[in-house]
Order: sequence, then C-alpha cells, then structure tokens
Amino acid sequence: MSSTSSIYEQLVATELHKWQQAMRKRPSFWNKTTKKVQKKINNIIPEKVHLAITKAIKEITRGVLFGSGFTTRKPRKINSLEETEAKIKERINFYSSSAAVEGAATGFGGFLLSLADFPLWLTLKMKMLFEIASRYGYDTKDYKERIYILYIFQLTFSSQQHRNMIFENMESWDLIKEQLPDDLNTFDWRTFQLEYRDYIDLAKLLQLIPGVGAIAGALVNHMLTNKLGKTAMNAYRMRDNRFKKVKLLTGNPTLSLPDK
Repeated sequence: MSSTSSIYEQLVATELHKWQQAMRKRPSFWNKTTKKVQKKINNIIPEKVHLAITKAIKEITRGVLFGSGFTTRKPRKINSLEETEAKIKERINFYSSSAAVEGAATGFGGFLLSLADFPLWLTLKMKMLFEIASRYGYDTKDYKERIYILYIFQLTFSSQQHRNMIFENMESWDLIKEQLPDDLNTFDWRTFQLEYRDYIDLAKLLQLIPGVGAIAGALVNHMLTNKLGKTAMNAYRMRDNRFKKVKLLTGNPTLSLPDK
C-alpha cells in the first residue's frame, strides 16, 4: 500500500469517525420541540390524507427504485479508494447542480409546477444513490442493497431521533439484512413519508412563494442533494472492512491498515 493511500485512508477514517458521532448524537431540546410541533400538525391532518400521501410516496419511490432505468448498472471495479471517491464527488456535484436547475425551473413556474418537483427531484436523488453504490462496488440489482439505499435516504431526511434508530440498524447491517423480509410492502412507508415531509416542508414552502420560489428551489435542492451524497459516502465507507477497526468511542480515531 502506498503512503499516499495510507494518508488518504487515515483522513477518511477521521472524517468517518466525526460523522458517526454526529449520527449517534442525542436529539437536542430544539429537535424535540420541533418534532412535537410537527407531530401535532400531523395529528390535525385527516387520516385519509395521510393514507393518500403515504400511498403516493410509496408508489413513486417504488417506481424509482424498481424502474427500468435503475436495474442495469453493474458494480464498478474499485482501483484505489481515493480515485473512486474523486469520481463519486464529481457525480455528487453533477447531481446537485442538476437538482438546482430542476428546483429553479419548478420554483419559477409557481404552485402547479412546484408539485412536479417531488417526483423529479426524488428521481435525481435516487439515481445519484444508485450510482454511488455502484462505484463503491455494490450490486443494486440486489433487493437488500436497495433497502440500504432507502436507509441512507432516511438517515439524511429525518429527525435526529429517527436518525439514531436508522443509524443503529445500519451499524448492524450484516445482521439486519439477513432478517429482511422478501416483500418491500412490509417497509414502514408511513414513517418514511412523515419524516421526509417534516424534514423538507419548511424549506420547500419557500419554493411556492412568487418571486423567490426559483431561488429557494435551486438553493434547497442543491444543498440537500449534496448532503445526501455525503451521507451516502460515509454510509458505504462504514461497510468497508478497512474502516471497521476505527476507534469510535474514545480518543482520536485510528485505522489499522494491512501491510502490503
């Protein structure tokens, strides 16, 4: 192993350690207060509305996950981690910029076009996750890898309390994936849509305001797509055997690298 690779992997180990600490962080007072307010708002919304939204999000997400455009990408051959992640960062920038253009266009079009933002933006985000998974060497034809993609999505767009639960499952992924049912219908779509809606609602409301909708749509889409990409990178790093020996609880993170 070259000294350059060793240095890069040590930097990744440090970054991964900080990210893992953030994912484990307990909800703050503000997080808890915000979640309570959102819960009260959700309780006011009629049940039939929740059912309709849950069904819509479920079908759109399932369509994106299992659409023909998402079934042909093969796992990429990984050379060095540094080279792989340089390509991934380029693709994250590409998808973030594309999402910004899409957000600006739908925001500029007013309320009706803003409604189209959800499926268009979701498709861009999922395509990015599929490509990231492939570049890390994972086969997205595998149903369980698609569940992991949904976990990454939830980890990014959830309250801190729900994020803690999702992250705990992802840390034990080798065990969790063996217990997954074969039917995706058993996935908790209601929680998925509630957490996603609660996370992005306030930011996306600005997109509906005439005059500033295009700017808000571009900024929000770019920022959150970029955040999703970075979350995905750390989520896949966490599964890399090279980083499973990172000391997570005390002291500075260290990485035990194999001799080559």
